Amino acid sequence: MTQSGTVDSSSMNGSYTEHPGHDHEPKGFKRNFAMAVGSVGVVYGDIGTSPLYALKESLHHATHGGLTRSEVIGIVSLLLWAIMIVVTLKYVIFIMRADNKGEGGTLSLMALAQKAFGRRSLPIFLLGVLGAALFYGDSIITPAISVLSAVEGLKLVTPVFADQWNVILLAVAVLLALFFVQSRGTENVAKFFGPIMVLWFGVLALLGIIHIGDDLGILVAFSPYYAISFVINHGVIGLIVLGSVFLAVTGAEALYADMGHFGRFPIRAAWLLFVCPSLILNYLGQGAYILKNINDPKAISDPFFLLAPDWALLPLVILSGFATVIASQAVITGAFSLTQQAVQLGLLPRIEIRHTSETTLGQIYIPQVNRMLALGVLILVFSFKSSSALASAYGIAVTGAMLADTGLFFIVAQKVWNWPFWRVALFGVPFLLIDLTFFGANCLKIPEGAYMPLLFGALLMLMMWTWVRGTRIVYEKSKRDSVPLADLIKMLEKSKPVRVAGTAVFLTSDPETAPGALLHNLKHNKVLHKRNIMMTINTVPMPRVPDGERMQVEDLSDDVKRIIVKVGYMESPRVPHFLALARRRGLDFDIMQTSFFLGKRTIKAAATSGMPLWQDNLFIFLSRTAANATDFFHIPSGRVVELGAQVTV
Repeated sequence: MTQSGTVDSSSMNGSYTEHPGHDHEPKGFKRNFAMAVGSVGVVYGDIGTSPLYALKESLHHATHGGLTRSEVIGIVSLLLWAIMIVVTLKYVIFIMRADNKGEGGTLSLMALAQKAFGRRSLPIFLLGVLGAALFYGDSIITPAISVLSAVEGLKLVTPVFADQWNVILLAVAVLLALFFVQSRGTENVAKFFGPIMVLWFGVLALLGIIHIGDDLGILVAFSPYYAISFVINHGVIGLIVLGSVFLAVTGAEALYADMGHFGRFPIRAAWLLFVCPSLILNYLGQGAYILKNINDPKAISDPFFLLAPDWALLPLVILSGFATVIASQAVITGAFSLTQQAVQLGLLPRIEIRHTSETTLGQIYIPQVNRMLALGVLILVFSFKSSSALASAYGIAVTGAMLADTGLFFIVAQKVWNWPFWRVALFGVPFLLIDLTFFGANCLKIPEGAYMPLLFGALLMLMMWTWVRGTRIVYEKSKRDSVPLADLIKMLEKSKPVRVAGTAVFLTSDPETAPGALLHNLKHNKVLHKRNIMMTINTVPMPRVPDGERMQVEDLSDDVKRIIVKVGYMESPRVPHFLALARRRGLDFDIMQTSFFLGKRTIKAAATSGMPLWQDNLFIFLSRTAANATDFFHIPSGRVVELGAQVTV
């Protein structure tokens, strides 16, 4: 990516390849065990807190007219099969096979799918942007509903929290503290995430085991017959319940998004051997407890916390509070990573990205995103006031993101892995039908609040589309007015401008044309440095680029060099690091005698352009919010010269 924020599409046909079976190979039991424990803390925080509210909200819609035994079993069966099909079969077994050099997530999947076409394909682009935009919606709702649901457990401990505003104020205090500490980095805190979540899932399993004996009839919920018959026999109510059942699998997309941090093997092992059994046992225990107390409204109103004996209730509420904070942390850091990828892929303007760890590349903090998420979470808490009300808004963003993942996965399967169409259809159609069923069920909750993440996602999609469209128009106009670099070099050899000592580095988005900053320098200052380096930084659709494949250095003349740098979409473009690599390849210059020339564009709306006036103004607003190029490219600020130009869109 360069200042224009574009992706070099030609690099999509590079030398790297992706294989459906690629993975971080196991490197010993201790390492894999440590990675699996770490994945429990980071990857499974969201889905791990679902037992707090998933069954409770599902039962809520079925209690009108009284709750029957078959309805309880049917809802528990729906929960179990949702976990087994959506999480285990779809994500753990299938979608996690699609890794882009070890990285996962919607934008990684989009980049991998684009490789098959060698250019930006509109359907793939729209699917990727849709999934990314809806993930942000999930990132706002997850902290709100998770923390509220945990704090509401205090109602069972003390009457003080029977007052709804006390619950809201405590939840707001916890959330504000969570967003405040983001700037400190999560590296040290993350060390405690794994053990705490291991304890959490262990408690989930233990509570379930203790109560399954309350009514062993709950074990028939393993039969899909009860799940199917519940949906068929309950009509619209069955679909509404299905929307709440989906709460049990929110967070499944994190399995794929965090694959690059832990590797496929530890994430799969943690799910299959520990996390999934713990969740299933807890839902069975809640179901058995409700069957035993089916005529007690209190048991149905909050079955999770009532699984604990009285002496363990307060410790369970405290532990659930820690678990919900960890779940919130996971989606917040996921939003940071997704934003970094979106910026590098040219979907959003440059944005300030701070690295909070000297040893871990993925530890980043983005102030603008943190503020946006904090504001969104607080608005949700004060608007909906309870986890039950928020449950109506939750789910639709995740189902939409999962639909996008499904579509992109099967494009990769057919175009990149060359699966035959019958094989794609055999696996794709059932998953697509399940996703559409859950999405349709959640659409019934739009009047109750599900419109919130949809509006937020639509706004982000509009911003991404406008930024991509505007940057293309600016690039094309700049291209028309540009001078070929080869022609300029020939003219300079004839005109012999005044030379000054030192090296000048010009950043440009097009390696074949003369940088605007160079032309302005010649036109107004009428001088040229003794050494001149034209540097282009292209983002390629792979997470990270090895230093050995990083750059191409060319001699265009005795005093003009061209450097073309490749960076992955998970990397920060650090110009001093690139110059250090170039020096190792024999490029002779003194960094203390080097100046960096950047072109600074002022965007103005044109009377006639490729976009309507409102979109012109939105693009201009976005361009003004872009981070300073000096900071974005990590250039020493004392050595930068900015030369501006006006461009109309």
